[in-house]
Amino acid sequence: MEPFNCKQHANADSPSLFWLTPWLKENEGLTAGMTGRSGGHSAVPWQSLNMGLHVGDDPAHVIANRQRVAEALGWPFEAWTCGEQVHGSHVHRVSHADRGRGRADRLSALADTDALMTNEEGILLTSFYADCVPLFFYDSYRRVIALAHAGWRGTVQSIAARTVEAMKAEYGCVPEQIQAAIGPAIGDCCYEVDAPVIARVNELLDRLELADIERGTMLKLSISGEKAQLNLKEINRQIMIKAGILPMHIELTERCTSCQADLFFSHRKENGRTGRIASWIGMKVR
Repeated sequence: MEPFNCKQHANADSPSLFWLTPWLKENEGLTAGMTGRSGGHSAVPWQSLNMGLHVGDDPAHVIANRQRVAEALGWPFEAWTCGEQVHGSHVHRVSHADRGRGRADRLSALADTDALMTNEEGILLTSFYADCVPLFFYDSYRRVIALAHAGWRGTVQSIAARTVEAMKAEYGCVPEQIQAAIGPAIGDCCYEVDAPVIARVNELLDRLELADIERGTMLKLSISGEKAQLNLKEINRQIMIKAGILPMHIELTERCTSCQADLFFSHRKENGRTGRIASWIGMKVR
């Protein structure tokens, strides 16, 4: 069953939100999900709910979009916290002193950060995508949340495993008790990569020690071997499993941002001129 579900709103101008419903049903005070592309202020080609300040859109429109989403979630905009993503693997421990960084400008965002984690209530972690893979983590025993942004570069750097390791080191989390989710991203149906990327992915698959039949589902080579269809979502699921997260604790979307470019922004489908969707996760103050 698809874990990311869009609720119908009475107001057609409301921001489109795809809630991580299996988690929300079981965890009071937790909020988590993805934004869509409709219900915002941005003009073409960022129309309309663009969350990214770095794509050439009018910053006032982006800030208004973020405020609109925070309001729809029932959160103060001051809680919105994000990093300046660089397709790396750094995991930042977010404290109350970081609350609100990056919400209205790039300069104050957490520098060189593609993964965020916290055990503090009242902080809304957010990150941004237009085909890359959103990764969610939640330890309900220790009340720890995390988000990671995994493009192919972050994936080959095992950002999912680095996030689990950071949760263990900083908060004492046990991997078997961590829940994870993989959100809307480009699927192998639409994601063709070339030889340099294939080589880096093969190095990762070697480290994961996967059987040939498993590798074939994640990296489908063309006859020439110079191109391949890449399944980043499944690769990240395997990284999570190798890091100790139980397969039954991983929610995996079937949504492809390129196939569903009417719902989400897709960098590849739209030739790089597009907006960004956002992931979010937070624990309300009890």
